[in-house]
Amino acid sequence: MKDSDLICSAKDCRTTAVWGLRWNNPKIHTPERRKVWLACDEHRDGLSSFLDRRGFLKDAVPVDGLAPTDG
Repeated sequence: MKDSDLICSAKDCRTTAVWGLRWNNPKIHTPERRKVWLACDEHRDGLSSFLDRRGFLKDAVPVDGLAPTDG
């Protein structure tokens, strides 16, 4: 995947993402499953807070730290 494919998941943001927010909805995903939202520096805190309030956020890693199995 090219960096130009890594766009922040925040609504209407077209900035290149530098963070991968790994999360899991325990009501529908197995415990080891990780979904990923991408975030730029500006939106990392807001997106992380949204997921964390719901108990979904597992961790935030630089995009180059994402595993091929993430997502």
